[in-house]
Amino acid sequence: MTSEDLRPAGKPNGFGLPTILCLLLILVTVAVYWPVARCDFLNYDDPDYFTSNSHVLRGLTPGNVAWAFSTGQASNWHPLTWLSLMLDVDLSGRGPMGPHITNLLFHLANTSLVFLLLRLLTLATWRSAFVAALFALHPLHVESVAWVAERKDVLSTFFGLLSLIAYARYVTRDQWSMTRADSPSSPATRHPSVHYFLALVFFTFSLMSKPMLVTLPFLMLLLDWWPLNRAPGGGCQVARIRSLVEEKIPFFVLSAVSCVVTFLVQQKGGAVVALVKIPMAGRLENTFVAYARYLGKTLWPIALGNPYPHPGHWAAGLVVFSAVLVIGLSVAAVRLGRKLPFVPVGWFWFVGTLVPVIGLVQVGNQSMADRYTYFPLIGIFIVAVWSGAGMCANRRLPRPVLGVVAIVVLLACGLRTRDQIGFWRDSGTLFRHTLSVTENNFVACNNLGTWLSKNGQMFKATDWFRQSLQIQPDNPDALYNLGNIFARQGRWDEAVDNYRHALQVAPDQADILNNLGFALATQQQYADAIACFEAALKLDPDSASTHNNLASVLFREQRYDEAAQQFREALRVEPDDSRVCVNLGDTLLRLGKPAEAISCYQAALRLRPGDPQIGAKLRALGVPVLN
Repeated sequence: MTSEDLRPAGKPNGFGLPTILCLLLILVTVAVYWPVARCDFLNYDDPDYFTSNSHVLRGLTPGNVAWAFSTGQASNWHPLTWLSLMLDVDLSGRGPMGPHITNLLFHLANTSLVFLLLRLLTLATWRSAFVAALFALHPLHVESVAWVAERKDVLSTFFGLLSLIAYARYVTRDQWSMTRADSPSSPATRHPSVHYFLALVFFTFSLMSKPMLVTLPFLMLLLDWWPLNRAPGGGCQVARIRSLVEEKIPFFVLSAVSCVVTFLVQQKGGAVVALVKIPMAGRLENTFVAYARYLGKTLWPIALGNPYPHPGHWAAGLVVFSAVLVIGLSVAAVRLGRKLPFVPVGWFWFVGTLVPVIGLVQVGNQSMADRYTYFPLIGIFIVAVWSGAGMCANRRLPRPVLGVVAIVVLLACGLRTRDQIGFWRDSGTLFRHTLSVTENNFVACNNLGTWLSKNGQMFKATDWFRQSLQIQPDNPDALYNLGNIFARQGRWDEAVDNYRHALQVAPDQADILNNLGFALATQQQYADAIACFEAALKLDPDSASTHNNLASVLFREQRYDEAAQQFREALRVEPDDSRVCVNLGDTLLRLGKPAEAISCYQAALRLRPGDPQIGAKLRALGVPVLN
């Protein structure tokens, strides 16, 4: 350990080398990650977050802003994530390149912030740069950057790092002021409240992007010990600890509120898995195994997939090994704390920030996820880099050797990351790869089938849906998708059976209700179809497709006033849908309102210029149409 490790953080002198290193980090990261700009949307979560989300696709409007703050869609409350995706639409349209580049820009910003934070805390420029480089290039972070739905991850980390920087400024400015106050000739000027307030604001923004960093107040306490040295001599004075904890009370309050809101929203959305499905014993097993697997994939990042299915129970030998490993490393970190304080800080940074997603409260069916390591791995990188630097300082390892090792590690990470990005090119590539590195993955089977179905490969898609159901017979997504295949083939009875089975498992799925209603309407079971559409609209009142389907059935039932109302609702959600404009025009004609019908047809023609059918409707009403 060098004297640099024991210095309280202050005001670093000079900006030449840090600026160069920061720019170099950005350039290398762009060179490695640029292929994400050519990645497509995925059929896994991206429809909820972007491609099928009517609010996001309409961009930033007052109504959509209000929706972002009130919705629990995708079983989360993260209004800033929704707003950022809406802004993508306004800036770059509805294609995949814009949001992918935005994710990359946030990753570049986060890499720079990691460097700036550690340098501010420790004054160690090269070590901070190497930690930031590992953060930028480690393959486990590809999932957070290459997946549009994980905007919430990079955005939450962005604000979390800003919060830590503001907190460090608050502490170091306070210390700097006190140092100056020791000199009668240079009175102190203290403004800690500004940075403290900023830390609170950025922490709030982080939680409003994704509630991953609810343990950030505990991390602040770790940083108080090292490297901020706010417990003099490493002592454990009760009064000092109490004051440090009390200082964090507003942060703990925000964390508690975020936890409650998140649990309620996820429970309402059906994302929280009941203890009946995965008992607490299985969750505890998975906690230790997941920590061990994260460490393994950090050291040897191969066989990375999405998602990793939860087996329910792990083999006893693996559980024991994982528990011994995690507990043993925790004990070792504590014992090394006096001589090497960065070890427990880095280790418990990793352990603590993974707690919300480690599976004790099981959300979803995954046992772990690469994206969950995006922020926690900074702690492991700190331990590794500072340990290596300490070995050099003690002359156990020559500096040239450490430099070569650092270059080799970063080169290997960069090449492996570039390779991993290739698997995120599209849904077919990703889920084929995932199926090659995981077992019994019913989600990947279903999603691969969905991609094949979209690309016209119905028979192959059917096989994958059936494989998904063999693994998980009550998988509502596979049942729903298989029903869609039957509907396309005109096998309406089989389609209805699959939709009904899916609703038995997931009764509150608006899409399933909508498609069941469509199938029933095709069989002229209009009353049952209307009931399905109305139930779907209670769950999702902003579904233009459901409003249109309900209106079409009402039209067939000659309930024209109600049909017109539903067509108008569909246009409220999707004002540029020419098909609905035509349908509303037809309905208004039946209601004896030709002037309004003409207005609808003209609106449709503006959306589909030269359409002969719309032109014919207008000419029949005596309206000239230019060819």
